[in-house]
Amino acid sequence: MPILLLFAVFVIATCGLIYELIAGTLASYLLGDSVTQFSTIIGVYLFSMGLGSFFSKFFEKELLAWFVRIEIMVGLVGGTSSSLLFLLFDQVESFRFLLYFLISITGILVGLEIPLLMRVLERSKFEFKEIVSKVFTFDYIGALLASVLFPLIFVPYMGLVRTSFFFGILNTIVAIIVCYKFDDELKKKTWLKFSAWLVLILLMIGFGASNYIMSWSETMAYQDKIIFSKSSPYQRIILTRNKRELKLFLNGNLQFSSADEYRYHEALVHPAMSSNSTVHNVLILGGGDGLAVRELLKYPTIQHITLVDLDAYMTDLFKNNPILTALNHHALTNSKVRVINTDAFQWVRRATKQYDYIVIDFPDPTNFSVGKLYTSTFYKEVFRLMKPQGVLVVQSTSPFVAPKSFWCVNKTLQMVGFLTQPYHCYVPSFGEWGYVMASKNTLKLEKKCLPNLKFLTQDSFKQMVYFPKDMGPVTTEVNKLNNQILVHYFEEEWGKVQ
Repeated sequence: MPILLLFAVFVIATCGLIYELIAGTLASYLLGDSVTQFSTIIGVYLFSMGLGSFFSKFFEKELLAWFVRIEIMVGLVGGTSSSLLFLLFDQVESFRFLLYFLISITGILVGLEIPLLMRVLERSKFEFKEIVSKVFTFDYIGALLASVLFPLIFVPYMGLVRTSFFFGILNTIVAIIVCYKFDDELKKKTWLKFSAWLVLILLMIGFGASNYIMSWSETMAYQDKIIFSKSSPYQRIILTRNKRELKLFLNGNLQFSSADEYRYHEALVHPAMSSNSTVHNVLILGGGDGLAVRELLKYPTIQHITLVDLDAYMTDLFKNNPILTALNHHALTNSKVRVINTDAFQWVRRATKQYDYIVIDFPDPTNFSVGKLYTSTFYKEVFRLMKPQGVLVVQSTSPFVAPKSFWCVNKTLQMVGFLTQPYHCYVPSFGEWGYVMASKNTLKLEKKCLPNLKFLTQDSFKQMVYFPKDMGPVTTEVNKLNNQILVHYFEEEWGKVQ
């Protein structure tokens, strides 16, 4: 049955790459800095596969039986790894050790599969060169399929835990099929069949209980009751609620609390609005929750707002969820608002229309994929999209906790030609938070009266532009696309308090 074994190559290649992608994605969700996590995990995984290939030479007898055993073990370890990591993330001190231990074990087992299978195929009618050709052809086709389907189908529609169980099931099914098709060649076949069926049943139970496992792990990780959780192609979205407040978390990082988000969003939107009396067209980059839009809609002179946010899951949630639409006052379904779901970095490079006011409300630069949205390359495109008398504001992390990060944003804006006005305010959920206002010309502050707000007044803004000594300017490099120094500053500074 060589054709069956070649099909097994296709399945195990797909499964092997999926386990690698799951580990990298999970580490990025839990530990941040996606480039570092993926790089180290891929390195450890490939090294472990190399070890597995090396150890395969010590298997001399019962190669087919060993192949079945390894398939069962790959299915069990790979299939359960993501649920174990989610459940134990907040329960063990050495989480990274556990993460890399499971990756190493999976990699070693996956590395054993192909060499053993090639040696089994040697006994067939194929010549060695044909075996190598066919095995690696099926191997690479399976890898391609996995890399395409993982972000498009499995993460958004099944989630990491269920995907992990699903591919563990596939590995185990391969073992069961081989057991029955090669029944005459296997010793201890009864025990192998029993083990394979037992693992398959366990994995199927885990597959069916995936939502419960994920909910349980998140319940242990968050203090408040989780009222919504979903994985989009880009992030894990969690909403929690207690008697006092609603909180949004993206990949485990707090984005806002309903108890004090008005402070953050009033400080983000209104100071720059008060400096420009001719704001009709506004561009918001990020801000998929619609809370910045809510503040802008308090100005009847605004005619059109374009919001560019990568994650359609996020904007749809804040368009349709009654709890969230009550918070943003149905801002994203207002007739003045147009929502575009795409990568802002690519969008600004293609855009040609100029705007009176640009609000940049991206998450903090915790990784390189977000850090590119704070680079001089990105700000040069934003500069091009701003009208001569236009104004810009950028959320810029905490000048108290991360002064290098904050002043790096300011310096990068200045480098591309903006005149800047840094300022800050206190948001109880986050502490001192920073913003940078920018324009092509000298900013004229406090020109326009503010609407009736909960927090911000003309007098309070005068205090926000003053920086005490412990938050004052520090020397930094410019954040460029080829160095992403801001991500390193951010990781260094926030790492001390986390």
